[in-house]
Amino acid sequence: MVQDSLVAALETWPEQGIPDKPGAWLMTTARRRAIDILRRDQRYREKLVLLERSDLRPEPAEADDRLRLIFTCCHPALSQEAQVALTLRAVVGFTTTEISSAFLLAEATVAQRIVRAKRKIVDAHIPYRMPEGAELAGRLDGVLSVLYLMFNEGYLSRGTQVAMRRDLADDALWLASLVARLMPDQPELLGLLALMKLNLARSAARFDGVGELVLLPDQDRALWDQAAIAQGIELLERAGAMKATGPYQVQAAIAALHSEARSWAETDWHQIVVLYDALVRMADSPVVRLNRGVAMSHFAGPEAALGEVNDLAIALSGYHLFHSIRAELLEQLGERVQAREELHRALDLCSNPAERSLLERRLKD
Repeated sequence: MVQDSLVAALETWPEQGIPDKPGAWLMTTARRRAIDILRRDQRYREKLVLLERSDLRPEPAEADDRLRLIFTCCHPALSQEAQVALTLRAVVGFTTTEISSAFLLAEATVAQRIVRAKRKIVDAHIPYRMPEGAELAGRLDGVLSVLYLMFNEGYLSRGTQVAMRRDLADDALWLASLVARLMPDQPELLGLLALMKLNLARSAARFDGVGELVLLPDQDRALWDQAAIAQGIELLERAGAMKATGPYQVQAAIAALHSEARSWAETDWHQIVVLYDALVRMADSPVVRLNRGVAMSHFAGPEAALGEVNDLAIALSGYHLFHSIRAELLEQLGERVQAREELHRALDLCSNPAERSLLERRLKD
């Protein structure tokens, strides 16, 4: 039945497009095929009744082999950098180019990490299985990093074909939910789930009718999914009750402040800056400091923010958002010539079609 459903997919998907939930489509097709065969065979009438009454919903925690593969790739014998690179390549299907873009690293560096990680798995005879007990917790950091990067790629793709890969973002959320069922007492896991929920809650307002990117200040907040926002905040509160704050919880708290603000003008920028300060202490990186600079511009003004953003010029010279943000700050300070130079640089580095369109519109203004 599975083989028949795969053949049907190969015949119909190229013409009709890939469905939103390919797995569910395949299962439904296989089920219908099974029912058709059973109907033609009188000996299986009783089994037909049982089959038709069954909802055939699989148990995802046991059914999803990718979860086992993720935990295998995140074995502690590998460095965390190698764990994440290998998992994104082997499980999620990212190209080496996509992984290097996510890490802001050279492709050759990422390729070497993946090759070494594969060799290490073979040499160390690492088994393909789900770890148990304390082993689970020991691999959690790598798993969360993978799911976080997977979600980010889905939420705003670095590729050239589509602006958002919603299926990838939903898949990351689903896999994170499976891990949470295995490890319900991990606050950072709940924080990551909350972050995903809160970000996806704004999806309906992120693009207009023709696919153009709509920035947060201009989004129609009536389109935000209030139920998903409530779920995200509830997850965040559960994580906070465990009194072990980490970077995913802090990022979720920042997303919650945006989600709870009734308008752009009512955003609590002071509290957001405070949270970014905490994030810098927990997980300092140039990108975190860049995002803090954006928050600072709304709280203390563009001049103060520009000084901090300029300090990141060497670390983020190849990152399009650095140049885009710097252009906006320069524009606010009246430095139009420099701002346009930065926008051109951002456009050269950007591949996402919606972001490129936005940059082009800004250049025309």
